[in-house]
Amino acid sequence: MYAVIFRAEINIIDESYTDTAIRMRGLAKTRYGCTEFISFLEDNQELSISYWKSEEQIAAWKNDPEHLAAQTMGRTKWYKSYKIEVVKIEREYSHVS
Repeated sequence: MYAVIFRAEINIIDESYTDTAIRMRGLAKTRYGCTEFISFLEDNQELSISYWKSEEQIAAWKNDPEHLAAQTMGRTKWYKSYKIEVVKIEREYSHVS
């Protein structure tokens, strides 16, 4: 299992950002096998974590034509800066009451 951690400093959030974010999350899950996608905004910071079964799924998602267009908008309009980390999950622990 892998996780992609996306952290960004927001430049501007507009209607096109919101619509695109919803579309991209849906595509990640339905077309590329993302098992979970969570995202939080606070002040001018965004944190998103998506979970994947393979690096191949992550690579396919990264190179999706719609996602590439969204990445361009992110770099030129929506984000001041961003950082992406791809990590392999070695262990997982949980508790449910």
